Amino acid sequence: MNITILGAGAWGTALAIALSRDNQLMLWGRNAEAIAAMDAARENQARLPGFKLPPSLVLTSDLTQAIAHAADGLLILATSVAGLRPMLNAIRPHRIPNLVWLCKGIEDQTTMLPHQIVQQVLGDDVMCGALSGPSFAQEVARGLPCALTIGASSAALCERVVSAVHGGSIRVYSTDDLVGVEVGGAVKNILAIATGITDGLGLGLNARAALITRGLAEIARLGTALGGRLETFMGLTGMGDLILTCTGDLSRNRRVGLGLAAGKSLQTITAELGHVAEGVQCVQAMRQLANTHHIDMPIVDAVARVLFENEAPEKMVQNLLAREARDEGNALR
Repeated sequence: MNITILGAGAWGTALAIALSRDNQLMLWGRNAEAIAAMDAARENQARLPGFKLPPSLVLTSDLTQAIAHAADGLLILATSVAGLRPMLNAIRPHRIPNLVWLCKGIEDQTTMLPHQIVQQVLGDDVMCGALSGPSFAQEVARGLPCALTIGASSAALCERVVSAVHGGSIRVYSTDDLVGVEVGGAVKNILAIATGITDGLGLGLNARAALITRGLAEIARLGTALGGRLETFMGLTGMGDLILTCTGDLSRNRRVGLGLAAGKSLQTITAELGHVAEGVQCVQAMRQLANTHHIDMPIVDAVARVLFENEAPEKMVQNLLAREARDEGNALR
Protein backbone atom coordinates (compact mmCIF):
# COMPACT_ATOMS: atom_id res chain seq x y z
CA MET A 1 0.00 0.00 0.00
CA ASN A 2 1.16 3.56 -0.65
CA ILE A 3 1.53 5.29 2.72
CA THR A 4 2.66 8.83 3.48
CA ILE A 5 3.60 9.92 6.99
CA LEU A 6 3.50 13.68 7.56
CA GLY A 7 5.91 14.52 10.35
CA ALA A 8 9.51 13.35 10.60
CA GLY A 9 9.83 13.33 14.38
CA ALA A 10 10.76 10.26 16.40
CA TRP A 11 7.40 8.50 16.19
CA GLY A 12 6.77 9.34 12.55
CA THR A 13 10.25 8.11 11.61
CA ALA A 14 9.93 4.93 13.68
CA LEU A 15 6.60 4.04 12.11
CA ALA A 16 7.99 4.76 8.65
CA ILE A 17 10.86 2.36 9.33
CA ALA A 18 8.50 -0.33 10.62
CA LEU A 19 5.95 -0.06 7.80
CA SER A 20 8.47 0.15 4.96
CA ARG A 21 8.86 -3.61 4.99
CA ASP A 22 5.49 -4.32 3.37
CA ASN A 23 4.43 -0.92 1.98
CA GLN A 24 5.64 1.91 -0.25
CA LEU A 25 6.49 4.58 2.31
CA MET A 26 7.07 8.29 1.92
CA LEU A 27 8.09 10.40 4.92
CA TRP A 28 7.47 14.15 4.77
CA GLY A 29 9.04 16.91 6.87
CA ARG A 30 8.52 20.65 6.56
CA ASN A 31 12.21 21.56 6.93
CA ALA A 32 13.84 20.94 3.54
CA GLU A 33 17.38 21.15 4.93
CA ALA A 34 16.63 18.67 7.70
CA ILE A 35 15.02 16.25 5.25
CA ALA A 36 18.01 16.54 2.92
CA ALA A 37 20.34 15.79 5.84
CA MET A 38 18.26 12.75 6.80
CA ASP A 39 18.32 11.53 3.23
CA ALA A 40 22.09 11.95 2.99
CA ALA A 41 22.75 10.16 6.30
CA ARG A 42 19.83 7.72 5.89
CA GLU A 43 19.17 8.35 9.56
CA ASN A 44 17.13 10.80 11.61
CA GLN A 45 20.08 11.90 13.70
CA ALA A 46 18.14 14.72 15.37
CA ARG A 47 15.06 12.81 16.54
CA LEU A 48 15.77 9.08 16.27
CA PRO A 49 19.52 8.52 16.17
CA GLY A 50 20.92 5.06 15.72
CA PHE A 51 18.28 3.68 13.38
CA LYS A 52 19.05 3.42 9.69
CA LEU A 53 16.29 4.29 7.23
CA PRO A 54 15.35 1.49 4.82
CA PRO A 55 16.57 2.03 1.25
CA SER A 56 12.97 1.97 -0.01
CA LEU A 57 11.82 4.82 2.25
CA VAL A 58 11.41 8.02 0.25
CA LEU A 59 11.96 11.36 2.01
CA THR A 60 10.45 14.63 0.82
CA SER A 61 9.66 18.18 1.92
CA ASP A 62 7.18 18.63 -0.95
CA LEU A 63 3.71 18.46 0.61
CA THR A 64 1.89 18.11 -2.71
CA GLN A 65 4.08 15.17 -3.67
CA ALA A 66 3.60 13.59 -0.26
CA ILE A 67 -0.19 13.76 -0.35
CA ALA A 68 -0.36 12.57 -3.95
CA HIS A 69 1.68 9.50 -3.02
CA ALA A 70 -1.05 8.44 -0.57
CA ALA A 71 -3.96 9.20 -2.87
CA ASP A 72 -5.18 5.59 -3.01
CA GLY A 73 -3.55 4.47 0.21
CA LEU A 74 -3.17 5.97 3.65
CA LEU A 75 -2.11 9.38 4.97
CA ILE A 76 -0.76 9.37 8.55
CA LEU A 77 -0.32 12.59 10.52
CA ALA A 78 2.57 12.31 12.97
CA THR A 79 2.30 15.72 14.63
CA SER A 80 1.71 16.82 18.19
CA VAL A 81 -1.80 17.94 19.12
CA ALA A 82 -0.56 21.54 18.95
CA GLY A 83 0.61 20.91 15.40
CA LEU A 84 -2.50 19.08 14.25
CA ARG A 85 -4.65 22.07 13.29
CA PRO A 86 -1.85 23.82 11.32
CA MET A 87 -1.15 20.54 9.50
CA LEU A 88 -4.82 20.07 8.66
CA ASN A 89 -5.05 23.62 7.34
CA ALA A 90 -2.01 22.92 5.16
CA ILE A 91 -3.51 19.79 3.60
CA ARG A 92 -7.08 21.10 3.32
CA PRO A 93 -6.67 22.48 -0.24
CA HIS A 94 -5.66 19.01 -1.45
CA ARG A 95 -7.73 15.93 -2.13
CA ILE A 96 -7.53 14.15 1.23
CA PRO A 97 -7.10 10.38 1.15
CA ASN A 98 -7.86 8.05 4.06
CA LEU A 99 -6.52 9.88 7.10
CA VAL A 100 -5.09 8.68 10.42
CA TRP A 101 -3.43 10.67 13.21
CA LEU A 102 -1.01 9.54 15.93
CA CYS A 103 -1.16 12.47 18.39
CA LYS A 104 -2.51 12.09 21.92
CA GLY A 105 -3.95 14.95 23.93
CA ILE A 106 -6.45 17.77 23.68
CA GLU A 107 -6.13 21.21 22.14
CA ASP A 108 -5.08 23.84 24.66
CA GLN A 109 -7.43 26.71 23.80
CA THR A 110 -10.49 24.75 22.67
CA THR A 111 -10.33 21.54 24.81
CA MET A 112 -11.12 19.65 21.60
CA LEU A 113 -10.08 16.06 21.07
CA PRO A 114 -8.15 15.40 17.83
CA HIS A 115 -11.15 14.02 15.95
CA GLN A 116 -13.13 17.16 16.76
CA ILE A 117 -10.33 19.31 15.35
CA VAL A 118 -10.27 17.20 12.19
CA GLN A 119 -14.04 17.52 11.75
CA GLN A 120 -13.93 21.27 12.31
CA VAL A 121 -11.17 21.82 9.75
CA LEU A 122 -11.93 19.18 7.11
CA GLY A 123 -15.63 18.49 7.59
CA ASP A 124 -17.37 15.14 7.95
CA ASP A 125 -16.64 13.65 4.53
CA VAL A 126 -13.05 12.48 5.15
CA MET A 127 -12.61 8.89 6.30
CA CYS A 128 -10.41 9.27 9.36
CA GLY A 129 -9.38 7.79 12.68
CA ALA A 130 -6.80 7.59 15.46
CA LEU A 131 -4.02 5.01 15.67
CA SER A 132 -3.06 4.66 19.32
CA GLY A 133 -1.81 2.30 21.98
CA PRO A 134 1.29 1.50 24.04
CA SER A 135 4.26 2.19 21.79
CA PHE A 136 7.67 3.76 22.31
CA ALA A 137 9.26 4.97 19.07
CA GLN A 138 12.66 3.41 19.76
CA GLU A 139 11.18 -0.05 20.30
CA VAL A 140 9.01 0.13 17.19
CA ALA A 141 12.02 1.21 15.12
CA ARG A 142 14.00 -1.70 16.58
CA GLY A 143 11.32 -4.13 15.45
CA LEU A 144 10.27 -5.20 18.94
CA PRO A 145 6.67 -6.45 19.35
CA CYS A 146 3.87 -3.98 20.01
CA ALA A 147 0.09 -3.81 19.70
CA LEU A 148 -1.92 -0.80 18.57
CA THR A 149 -5.59 0.05 18.07
CA ILE A 150 -7.23 1.93 15.21
CA GLY A 151 -10.27 3.84 16.39
CA ALA A 152 -12.66 4.99 13.68
CA SER A 153 -16.38 5.05 12.94
CA SER A 154 -15.68 3.67 9.46
CA ALA A 155 -15.23 -0.10 9.30
CA ALA A 156 -13.66 0.33 5.87
CA LEU A 157 -10.96 2.61 7.25
CA CYS A 158 -10.28 0.21 10.12
CA GLU A 159 -9.82 -2.60 7.59
CA ARG A 160 -7.48 -0.47 5.50
CA VAL A 161 -5.31 0.45 8.50
CA VAL A 162 -5.18 -3.14 9.71
CA SER A 163 -4.18 -4.24 6.19
CA ALA A 164 -1.38 -1.67 6.07
CA VAL A 165 -0.01 -1.81 9.62
CA HIS A 166 -0.78 -5.27 11.00
CA GLY A 167 1.99 -7.80 10.49
CA GLY A 168 5.48 -8.69 11.56
CA SER A 169 6.13 -7.28 15.01
CA ILE A 170 3.03 -5.03 15.05
CA ARG A 171 -0.47 -6.25 15.89
CA VAL A 172 -3.41 -3.95 15.19
CA TYR A 173 -6.85 -4.17 16.76
CA SER A 174 -9.84 -2.05 15.76
CA THR A 175 -12.73 -0.31 17.50
CA ASP A 176 -15.44 2.17 16.61
CA ASP A 177 -15.01 3.91 19.98
CA LEU A 178 -12.92 6.82 18.72
CA VAL A 179 -13.72 8.97 21.76
CA GLY A 180 -12.57 6.26 24.14
CA VAL A 181 -9.33 5.76 22.23
CA GLU A 182 -8.53 9.48 22.29
CA VAL A 183 -9.43 10.09 25.93
CA GLY A 184 -7.24 7.23 27.10
CA GLY A 185 -4.32 8.51 25.06
CA ALA A 186 -4.73 12.06 26.32
CA VAL A 187 -5.13 11.55 30.06
CA LYS A 188 -2.43 8.88 30.47
CA ASN A 189 0.30 11.43 29.68
CA ILE A 190 -0.75 13.55 32.65
CA LEU A 191 -0.92 10.51 34.91
CA ALA A 192 2.60 9.55 33.83
CA ILE A 193 3.85 12.90 35.16
CA ALA A 194 2.19 12.13 38.49
CA THR A 195 3.74 8.65 38.57
CA GLY A 196 7.15 10.10 37.79
CA ILE A 197 6.73 12.44 40.76
CA THR A 198 5.84 9.64 43.19
CA ASP A 199 8.65 7.43 41.91
CA GLY A 200 11.09 10.32 42.06
CA LEU A 201 10.12 10.95 45.67
CA GLY A 202 10.86 7.31 46.47
CA LEU A 203 7.31 6.50 47.59
CA GLY A 204 7.48 2.88 46.49
CA LEU A 205 5.72 0.41 44.25
CA ASN A 206 2.54 0.36 46.34
CA ALA A 207 2.07 4.07 45.73
CA ARG A 208 2.78 3.62 42.01
CA ALA A 209 0.16 0.86 41.70
CA ALA A 210 -2.42 2.92 43.58
CA LEU A 211 -1.82 6.01 41.48
CA ILE A 212 -2.04 4.13 38.17
CA THR A 213 -5.24 2.37 39.24
CA ARG A 214 -6.91 5.54 40.48
CA GLY A 215 -5.69 7.30 37.36
CA LEU A 216 -7.47 4.71 35.26
CA ALA A 217 -10.64 5.57 37.16
CA GLU A 218 -10.19 9.23 36.17
CA ILE A 219 -9.75 8.24 32.52
CA ALA A 220 -12.91 6.15 32.66
CA ARG A 221 -14.98 8.84 34.40
CA LEU A 222 -14.13 11.47 31.83
CA GLY A 223 -14.23 9.10 28.88
CA THR A 224 -17.67 7.71 29.61
CA ALA A 225 -19.01 11.22 30.23
CA LEU A 226 -17.80 12.21 26.75
CA GLY A 227 -19.39 9.16 25.13
CA GLY A 228 -16.64 6.55 25.29
CA ARG A 229 -17.25 2.96 26.37
CA LEU A 230 -15.90 1.58 29.65
CA GLU A 231 -14.41 -1.53 28.03
CA THR A 232 -12.20 0.64 25.83
CA PHE A 233 -10.38 1.95 28.90
CA MET A 234 -9.57 -1.61 29.96
CA GLY A 235 -7.79 -2.24 26.65
CA LEU A 236 -4.65 -1.18 24.81
CA THR A 237 -5.46 2.52 24.47
CA GLY A 238 -6.55 2.80 28.10
CA MET A 239 -4.89 0.49 30.60
CA GLY A 240 -2.16 -0.63 28.19
CA ASP A 241 -0.95 2.83 27.23
CA LEU A 242 -1.31 4.01 30.83
CA ILE A 243 0.93 1.24 32.20
CA LEU A 244 3.58 1.80 29.56
CA THR A 245 3.75 5.58 29.90
CA CYS A 246 3.70 5.56 33.69
CA THR A 247 6.37 2.89 34.16
CA GLY A 248 8.59 2.96 31.06
CA ASP A 249 11.85 4.87 31.34
CA LEU A 250 11.51 5.99 27.70
CA SER A 251 8.39 7.98 28.63
CA ARG A 252 8.95 11.72 28.28
CA ASN A 253 6.02 12.51 30.57
CA ARG A 254 7.33 10.21 33.28
CA ARG A 255 10.70 11.93 32.99
CA VAL A 256 8.98 15.27 33.57
CA GLY A 257 7.63 13.94 36.86
CA LEU A 258 11.02 12.57 37.87
CA GLY A 259 12.57 15.96 37.17
CA LEU A 260 9.96 17.79 39.22
CA ALA A 261 10.55 15.43 42.15
CA ALA A 262 14.27 16.22 41.89
CA GLY A 263 13.53 19.93 42.29
CA LYS A 264 14.14 20.94 38.68
CA SER A 265 12.14 23.71 37.06
CA LEU A 266 9.76 22.91 34.21
CA GLN A 267 11.88 25.07 31.92
CA THR A 268 15.00 23.04 32.74
CA ILE A 269 13.19 19.75 32.29
CA THR A 270 11.77 20.79 28.92
CA ALA A 271 15.18 21.89 27.70
CA GLU A 272 16.72 18.58 28.77
CA LEU A 273 14.03 16.53 27.03
CA GLY A 274 14.34 18.29 23.70
CA HIS A 275 10.97 16.75 22.73
CA VAL A 276 7.33 17.56 23.33
CA ALA A 277 5.78 16.17 26.53
CA GLU A 278 2.08 16.18 25.68
CA GLY A 279 0.98 15.91 29.32
CA VAL A 280 2.49 19.31 30.09
CA GLN A 281 0.86 20.92 27.09
CA CYS A 282 -2.67 19.66 27.75
CA VAL A 283 -3.02 19.38 31.54
CA GLN A 284 -4.66 22.78 32.05
CA ALA A 285 -7.08 22.20 29.18
CA MET A 286 -7.84 18.75 30.58
CA ARG A 287 -8.65 20.23 33.97
CA GLN A 288 -10.93 22.75 32.25
CA LEU A 289 -12.65 19.98 30.29
CA ALA A 290 -13.22 17.98 33.47
CA ASN A 291 -14.67 21.01 35.25
CA THR A 292 -16.97 21.73 32.31
CA HIS A 293 -18.42 18.22 32.55
CA HIS A 294 -18.36 18.15 36.38
CA ILE A 295 -15.96 15.20 36.45
CA ASP A 296 -13.78 14.60 39.51
CA MET A 297 -10.14 14.23 38.36
CA PRO A 298 -8.01 14.90 41.46
CA ILE A 299 -4.73 13.57 40.01
CA VAL A 300 -5.04 15.69 36.88
CA ASP A 301 -5.82 18.71 39.05
CA ALA A 302 -2.84 17.97 41.31
CA VAL A 303 -0.43 17.75 38.38
CA ALA A 304 -1.69 21.06 37.02
CA ARG A 305 -1.03 22.71 40.38
CA VAL A 306 2.53 21.38 40.53
CA LEU A 307 3.31 22.41 36.96
CA PHE A 308 1.70 25.83 36.86
CA GLU A 309 0.79 26.93 40.40
CA ASN A 310 4.11 26.25 42.15
CA GLU A 311 2.74 23.55 44.43
CA ALA A 312 5.50 21.34 45.80
CA PRO A 313 5.44 17.71 44.65
CA GLU A 314 5.42 16.57 48.30
CA LYS A 315 2.33 18.71 48.91
CA MET A 316 0.63 17.13 45.91
CA VAL A 317 1.05 13.70 47.46
CA GLN A 318 -0.17 14.88 50.86
CA ASN A 319 -3.30 16.38 49.35
CA LEU A 320 -4.13 13.22 47.39
CA LEU A 321 -3.67 11.04 50.48
CA ALA A 322 -5.84 13.37 52.57
CA ARG A 323 -8.85 13.04 50.27
CA GLU A 324 -12.02 11.63 51.82
CA ALA A 325 -12.43 7.85 51.61
CA ARG A 326 -14.99 6.57 49.12
CA ASP A 327 -16.65 3.37 47.85
CA GLU A 328 -14.47 2.05 45.05
CA GLY A 329 -17.46 0.39 43.44
CA ASN A 330 -18.93 3.80 42.68
CA ALA A 331 -15.65 5.44 41.69
CA LEU A 332 -16.14 5.17 37.94
CA ARG A 333 -19.50 6.89 38.03
